[in-house]
Amino acid sequence: MLEKNKKENRDNDLMEKIVSLCKRRGFVFQGSEIYGGLAGTYDWGHFGLALKNNIKQNWWKKFVDGRRDMYGVDAAVLMNSKVWEISGHVAGFSDPTPDGKQFNVMFKTQIGAGEEASVSYLRPETAQGMFVNFKNTVDAFHPKLPFGMAQVGKAFRNEIAPRDFLFRQREFEQMEIEYFVKQENWEKYFEYWKGEMLEWMQEVGLDMNKVHELEVEKEDRAHYSSRTIDFEFDYPFGKKELFGLAYRTDFDLKNHKLDYIDEEEGEKIIPHVIEPTFGVDRAVLALLVSVYAEDKKEGEVRSYLKFKPNIAPVICAVSPLLKNKPELVEYADLKVYAPLKAEFGRVAWDDNGNIGKRYRRQDEIGTPFCIVIDFDTLTDDTVTVRDRDTGEQVRIKVDDLRSYIKERIN
Repeated sequence: MLEKNKKENRDNDLMEKIVSLCKRRGFVFQGSEIYGGLAGTYDWGHFGLALKNNIKQNWWKKFVDGRRDMYGVDAAVLMNSKVWEISGHVAGFSDPTPDGKQFNVMFKTQIGAGEEASVSYLRPETAQGMFVNFKNTVDAFHPKLPFGMAQVGKAFRNEIAPRDFLFRQREFEQMEIEYFVKQENWEKYFEYWKGEMLEWMQEVGLDMNKVHELEVEKEDRAHYSSRTIDFEFDYPFGKKELFGLAYRTDFDLKNHKLDYIDEEEGEKIIPHVIEPTFGVDRAVLALLVSVYAEDKKEGEVRSYLKFKPNIAPVICAVSPLLKNKPELVEYADLKVYAPLKAEFGRVAWDDNGNIGKRYRRQDEIGTPFCIVIDFDTLTDDTVTVRDRDTGEQVRIKVDDLRSYIKERIN
């Protein structure tokens, strides 16, 4: 019991540290905070947005740009209400309230005014936007099976009890794929996509020791699924769902009365669907938990984020040793910062406080490299490059900085 309490205290402490760091360093803020906030909503600050965008871009590069069988789509958030009736969401997309009643968690809204107004919903998932564009995609690109459609976008659920920071929100973002296959091949592609998902989790930097597979029992699966695997993650508040992989059969295309002409077989069929689903916000939270670290530097406890360089919101920070020395500032700005900023984009200028404080600040942001321009730079065109994880420093020629960084972010 004592060990359990100690673990709970450590986990609570870790969560508090992550939430505090996210606000302090401009990653995530409570939504509408100056007016007391709005439960289940969060605003992304500069570094949080950069981190989230890096995750989405990495995902798109692997699953769309890096493939020959994937087609992107960005469907409207508002859709004809018939979409949600046909998909089963109007009748069945509900959670129980504390007194046991079923509560539909879709946000209902109106389109138009007065008596002419019609009911619509903020989409609770991105999947239907792809299904209703299945025919458009087939007609435009004539893809052969198997092929997929991919989308990154917002979804909305009127959660009864949003909680655990970014884990359960009313407004969130999904990265989702609908992969269309012949019925007899669904098991092969289900296993294939399970491997692809695990590979991406590792590539982006998640702690794979905290990732677990759960075979979801029939009574717990969504109404459209004949098989579902949940990838769970050891968050500080417990083992909870991170991503999902579902076999949706032909449920959606059949209900929407959509089919596909198999030119090889010369017949009309309804493809079956494998659906890998990734939550952007949960991915960010799981990554923060994975990379948060503490050690001792110069007798003080240092907290830092061990992002992979290609995922970190800032690749490198440039600092003149002293900001009151114009010659150092000018050299740092024109010969180091400006070229690196033009090359990599995610480059920060930091001249606030002494060099030790700058290092600590950039460590908490997760910046892999800090570049310092000192008086020796003015005579030999070399700079100090400090490694975030080890604290080790090396002298690098200014002309070699770009190649040095490039080698380490790929």
